[in-house]
Amino acid sequence: MDKTLNVKSLFISDLHLGYKDCKATYLLDMLKHIQPEVLYLVGDIIDFQALKQRLFWPNSHYLVIQQLIHMQQNGCKVIYIPGNHDASVRRYANHFFAGIEIKQQVIFQSLSGKRFLVCHGDIFDGEVCLGKWQARLGDVLYDLLLFINRWYNKARRSLGLGYLSLAAYVKSRISGATQAINRYQDAALKYAKKLNLDGVICGHIHSAEIVYKHQMIYINDGDWIESCTAFVEHLDASMELIYWTEQQKTLEKVPSHILEVA
Repeated sequence: MDKTLNVKSLFISDLHLGYKDCKATYLLDMLKHIQPEVLYLVGDIIDFQALKQRLFWPNSHYLVIQQLIHMQQNGCKVIYIPGNHDASVRRYANHFFAGIEIKQQVIFQSLSGKRFLVCHGDIFDGEVCLGKWQARLGDVLYDLLLFINRWYNKARRSLGLGYLSLAAYVKSRISGATQAINRYQDAALKYAKKLNLDGVICGHIHSAEIVYKHQMIYINDGDWIESCTAFVEHLDASMELIYWTEQQKTLEKVPSHILEVA
């Protein structure tokens, strides 16, 4: 994309800056080409857990932070909702840092009038009901999957091919992962319903998706470890999930009839 796209709201999460699998180059390119009035950073922006294990901070990660600050200084309102990998930032909720507002969670009202809970999503982990050893095994297998994904895409680049998330492909075909995602969605929508909202916008599980069920809207903006996705509200009130690597495309749109206020 050569031109800058002006939008109302942009939601991104799970950047995991400081982690070796962060796709910072794609992310930076997107941030330079999409100009939102409001940018929501929906958690796991800096991966402090990964940085404790290994100091990894290439220039591309530094440039992403600089771009976020640049956007704020040029009129974009930036709201930062920390996640579980940057949970230490939660103590600064309701404060500002470099002009960026830090919140535990927010209620977002779309241009269409729909109201959404915006949160990282780790508060729903208990509803997924993974045991300690299951969770640990899942972490190990996910790290292995990302390792394979890294070398798979290195081979693709050597052949002149673009990025393709092998990790996302494998996850979508594991029934246990699909069941866990469904439970997560149900928990998120149940929580939003208690707040008398129309839906939820979150991240956390690295699974970009728009789902309409229980007469509510579930939106997961994905991640920048494997999915390379973001959620956008346009100035005409339309909303969509976008993919951004060497290619830029719409993955899914929120149907206009769903956005209509009853």
